[in-house]
Amino acid sequence: MDIIRAGTTASAKGPTDWFTGTVRIDSLFNPFDPKRVQGASVTFEPGARTAWHTHPLGQTLIVVSGLGRVQRLGGPVEEIRPGDVIWFAPGEKHWHGASPRTAMTHIALQEVENGKVVDWLEHVTDDQYGG
Repeated sequence: MDIIRAGTTASAKGPTDWFTGTVRIDSLFNPFDPKRVQGASVTFEPGARTAWHTHPLGQTLIVVSGLGRVQRLGGPVEEIRPGDVIWFAPGEKHWHGASPRTAMTHIALQEVENGKVVDWLEHVTDDQYGG
């Protein structure tokens, strides 16, 4: 059994190449294991969001607090709330983040394929986000 104590891993700021706005990433488990599932708690301040991206083996989000938004390419922007679980299929282009006025935290889970968990693409525009 391993216990990873809260506070033993430093929080990281979401890189501007991957995010718009203020984002905090807290690794939960397996941040560098090239053969397993990785998990992180991600907090988006109001208006913050990811860039468009895909995951080779898909991604699961579990909303734990706040109010957020998600969108897959070609679909509507959807509101997400605590308790919602969102699944993006492998290769599905999408983004996710906070609502314009309320922060949002979710747990993100994704599997590693050939050492990779995500392909980052272009930033989500303000028009796409729907500010």
